[in-house]
Amino acid sequence: MSISTKPAGIFAAIILAGGILIATGATQAQKNVVATIAQIGEPLSVIAGNRATVVNLIGEGVDPHLYRLTRSDVLKLNRADMVVYNGLNLEAQMLGVLTRLAPHKPVIGVAETSKVRAMLTSDGTVHDPHVWMDPILWATALQAAVDALARLDPPNAIFYHTNADEYFFQMNVLHARAMKAVASIPPVSGVLVTAHDAFGYFGRKYGLDVLAIQGISTESEAGIRKIETLVDTLVRRRIGAVFIESTVSTHSVKALIEGANARNHQVRIGGMLFSDAMGPRGTYLGTYLGMFDHNITTIVRSLGGEAPKRGFGDQLAETETMQ
Repeated sequence: MSISTKPAGIFAAIILAGGILIATGATQAQKNVVATIAQIGEPLSVIAGNRATVVNLIGEGVDPHLYRLTRSDVLKLNRADMVVYNGLNLEAQMLGVLTRLAPHKPVIGVAETSKVRAMLTSDGTVHDPHVWMDPILWATALQAAVDALARLDPPNAIFYHTNADEYFFQMNVLHARAMKAVASIPPVSGVLVTAHDAFGYFGRKYGLDVLAIQGISTESEAGIRKIETLVDTLVRRRIGAVFIESTVSTHSVKALIEGANARNHQVRIGGMLFSDAMGPRGTYLGTYLGMFDHNITTIVRSLGGEAPKRGFGDQLAETETMQ
């Protein structure tokens, strides 16, 4: 899949506003799509417009690594025409249900499709599921869902593919702005320290060193030895900021800060990042582009680089990013 380079026009404004493109002329019954995470469901709902209904199972502030299906969730999955999930063991607690549904309807693991390459691994064995942290790689993953929806709903296939091209263009624009912003971070400050290892793809794409207290799954525990090792790194490299996450307890991050302070090295919280979940539905932070805008703006400003206070979409409140 290639990223479109044509101007997005009005569609760009709609996307950056977190709105949904509404098209006319849809007369047949809408297809019902269920997505596990908002990083899939929100972009897909924009691309589908009013030609299909897209529902997310996992809401804001909820950790998908630990999420267990409710009876209501199972009912939604059973009634869906298509199910889209991330894969790579992100939704580990619901894989049994997804496997049982697969013979009866399209069940697409977008991060597991053959088109998504260059996946990161932990210790060379476990794949990192946080593919959405690289917008170019994530566009490739989302394309698998778009293609599946087009096959499921042939009369609207052109509509879906056209909207997808426009949406992926917006992802490419934001990526280009992110590259420029990250390049403004002083080299000595180019270290991203987070609560759990969700930013590997982000670090690889934008050239930042990424350190984390927990592993790629929040099910892993942050041991005392790991915290002590990170404290050594903070002190040795004179790292001045660490980041909390919206779905992970702040306990380990605060322990890291206290450990550094005990060694006469002051470390502050650089801001809150969205890792495994996005912001509130219906807000700019509840869109994929808004979530990514928030993350890149917060990281760049906290690490000493240059980024607009209100983000690249000019929709972030200053209280949502590093002051």
